[in-house]
Amino acid sequence: MSDLIGWQFGLPLLAALVFGYLLGSIPFGVLVTKAAGVGDVRSIGSGNIGATNVLRTGHKGLAALTLLGDALKGTAGVLIAGLYGHELALAAGFGAFLGHLFPVWLGFRGGKGVATYVGALLGAAWQGALVFAGVWIAIAFITRFSSLAALTAAVAVPIALYFMGFVEAAAVFGVMSVIIFATHRANIARLLAGEEMRIGAKG
Repeated sequence: MSDLIGWQFGLPLLAALVFGYLLGSIPFGVLVTKAAGVGDVRSIGSGNIGATNVLRTGHKGLAALTLLGDALKGTAGVLIAGLYGHELALAAGFGAFLGHLFPVWLGFRGGKGVATYVGALLGAAWQGALVFAGVWIAIAFITRFSSLAALTAAVAVPIALYFMGFVEAAAVFGVMSVIIFATHRANIARLLAGEEMRIGAKG
C-alpha cells in the first residue's frame, strides 16, 4: 500500500517537473533574435542564449524581451503547477530552471539560468524575489559586477527563505543556487583573476 501511495505522489511530481522543463526549454533568446532578423544569438558574443548575450547584438529591446520571457517561463510553470499543490509548484519551477539550462530543442545547451531562477522564485515566494533584487542592486551598485551581484543574491535567497519559514522552497532554491555557481564558473574565474567586465564597460 505504501508503495502505491509513493507512486501516486511521485507521478504528479514527475509530471510537474517535465511540464516545467518543457516550458523552460523555450529558447526566447534564439526566437526573438531570429524573428527580428539579427541572426542566431548563439553565433554572437559568448554564444549564450540569455538576455546578456542578446544585448551584445546592440538591441536593448530584444534583450529586454528575452529577459522577460526567460523569467516568465519560470513564473508560469510555478503558478500553473501550483494550482495542484505547493510541492508541484516547486517541482515545476525547478524543471523550468533545468529546461533553460539544458533545452531539449537546442541540444541541451542553454543559458546560465538567473532570469528563470528569479521568475520561478517570484511565483513560489515573491518575498525571496525581493531579497534577490535588493541584494543584486546593492552589490551591482557597489562593485559594478553583474555576475558577482547574481552570485551573492543566489547565496542570500535560500538563507532568507529559510528564516522566513519557506523551508521547502529554501531547499529547492538552495540546490538551484549551487547550480547557478556551476553555470557561472567562468565568471568566477575571471572575477578571481581581475578580468571580469564591469557593468557598462565596453570590451
